[in-house]
Amino acid sequence: MISLSEFRELHHAVALLGMSGVGKTMLSTALRRSANWFHYSADYRIGTRYLAEDILDNVKFKIMQMRDPFVANLLRSDSIYINHNISVDNLEPVSTFLGMFGDPALGGLAKALFLERQELYRRAEVASMIDAGGFMSKSWQIYGCKHFINDASGSLCEIADPNDADDPVIAALTADSLILYIQPNAAYEEELKVRARTHPKPLFYNPAFIEPHLEAKPDDGAGVDPLDFARPLFPDLLEFRKPRYGAMADNFGFTIHADELFQPDDHGDTLPDADRFLDKIYSVISEQAAAAETAANNLARYLDACGQRQARRDA
Repeated sequence: MISLSEFRELHHAVALLGMSGVGKTMLSTALRRSANWFHYSADYRIGTRYLAEDILDNVKFKIMQMRDPFVANLLRSDSIYINHNISVDNLEPVSTFLGMFGDPALGGLAKALFLERQELYRRAEVASMIDAGGFMSKSWQIYGCKHFINDASGSLCEIADPNDADDPVIAALTADSLILYIQPNAAYEEELKVRARTHPKPLFYNPAFIEPHLEAKPDDGAGVDPLDFARPLFPDLLEFRKPRYGAMADNFGFTIHADELFQPDDHGDTLPDADRFLDKIYSVISEQAAAAETAANNLARYLDACGQRQARRDA
């Protein structure tokens, strides 16, 4: 087994797996700001590369629906330029484009449009995960970032087959990354549920999950408050995703408990710095690799990927 000091020196690439709200983005942002880790945001890539045109078209459509002739004429004559302001810290345009099912008069999407956007997002998320490897190279060549953190969407477990090593997303991630599932305990899960009830937001849903919930609803969404529709879905979605998260971690990665990852330090800080993060990963992978052959193989594959990555960079 590699030593802790040797593990710290590796050129790391970690893909975070876990429910939306469990802390993936906060951790990734902290590592980016404090230790120059390259923060690869799936939703940023989705919004700026794969859904950029769709997002802007939706904004223009909304503006034209306001039926202001002054603004409409400016748009038609290309006299004004409209663009989104997506950043790693501001992904609101992606969320608003994805939208929620419900009455259009209440800000919702009719069933056909809602499902169309769900499928557009699924394709974009798949592509964003396949792109991650290329950005590892760019992060070193352009920005000199030794380490790479993949801030994957909470729906990562729904766009891939967690039991198929040949799945395009699984194959792309395992080729050069350590998959780390952040598993919430009961208290964390309850916090996530409360947040989802008080501040529901657009999410991607696997068709097997969402279609039964839509079956009895009107196609045009008439009379359905999108927030009221979304609020009760989250607890069921959490239960739907948990076995998929678990299978992906068991088969291809490792699991760390959220309360362990975000345990306060001596100063009360819950976000680990880069050294503490690597120490916690080392502890988890050492224990799990010693207990299961699959985890041992996952570790061996990752160490080999790190070695190849460093060799390419040293060449």
